[in-house]
Amino acid sequence: MSFSSQAKLELCAREEGPACRRAECYGIFLFARSFSASSVVLITENGAAARLAAQLAAETAGCVAEVSSSVCRRREGAVYAVSVEGEDGCARLLHAFGHSGREVSLRIRPENLAGDACRAAFLRGAFLACGTATDPRKDYHLEFLVPYRNLAQDLMRELSAPGMLQPALVMRKGSYVVYLKESEQIADLFTYLGAPNAAMELMQVKMVKELRNNVNRKRNFETANLDKTASAAARQILAIRRIAESCGLDALPDDLRELARLRMENPELSLRELGERLSRPISRSGVNHRLERLIEWARHETGEGV
Repeated sequence: MSFSSQAKLELCAREEGPACRRAECYGIFLFARSFSASSVVLITENGAAARLAAQLAAETAGCVAEVSSSVCRRREGAVYAVSVEGEDGCARLLHAFGHSGREVSLRIRPENLAGDACRAAFLRGAFLACGTATDPRKDYHLEFLVPYRNLAQDLMRELSAPGMLQPALVMRKGSYVVYLKESEQIADLFTYLGAPNAAMELMQVKMVKELRNNVNRKRNFETANLDKTASAAARQILAIRRIAESCGLDALPDDLRELARLRMENPELSLRELGERLSRPISRSGVNHRLERLIEWARHETGEGV
C-alpha cells in the first residue's frame, strides 16, 4: 500500500461530530470529479474514501450514492466511482451546502466551514477527493488536483488560513495543482488534517535521510582529507629522496634531517603525529613549515619541481 493510501486510511478512520462530518462531506464532493445539478461523481482509488463519501452523502443530504468499482489497466488495484443517484439527489446534496448548480464559477462557500475544526475536516475531505502524497523516501510532495482556477485559489486560501502553510499553484494538463514541497509543511498539514501517524512516518524518514547524508558527507570529507594527506606525503617523500640522491640527508640541518628520516619511515603519519614523534615535539604548523623547507631544498639542489 502506498504512503498516500495509508494516510487516507488513517483519515477515514477518524470519528467526528456532526458539524465536522458535514464539512468533510462538503470537501469530498466539492473537489470530486463532478459537482453539478446533473452529476455528482467522485472517482478514487481508495475504497475506504469511497465508502466514507457514500455514507456522508446519506447523513448530510439524505441522498443515495452508489459505489461501483472497476479494474484500472494502467495501475494496480481498483478504481472506485461514487455517484449520487438522480438529479433530485444531486440537487439535494448541492442545496445542503448552499449551491444551486447554476454557478458561473464554482467557489468554496465559507459558511460551511464554521470554526477551525470544520476547516480541518473540510480540507481532510478535499485531500480524500483529489489529494496525493509522494512516498517521502522518494520525495517530499503533496498536491491537490483541482479542475477550476478559482476553486484552486480558494483552496490555497484555506490551506494558508491556519498560518503555517505556504502552498503553491501550477497548471498541469488543463487542471490546477495546489502543492506543498517542504517536508515540515507536509507533516504539519497531515497533523492538522488528523493523520499524525503519516506525519510521524514522514519525519522519521526525513531524520534517517539526514543522518545518512551526514554520514556520507563525513565519509566523503574524511576520504578527501586522506587523499589530500596521501598526496602531500608522496610529494614530501619524493623531495626527500631527491635530496638523498643528490647530496645525501647528512647535508641537511639537524632539524630537517630528523624530520626527513621520520617522514621516509612513516609515510602514513599526519603532520600532527610527525610533530609528536620528533625528539623535540613541535606543532602541526611547525612540521608543515619544515617539510616545505625540505621541498624547497630539493628544488634548489636538483633544479626540478616537486
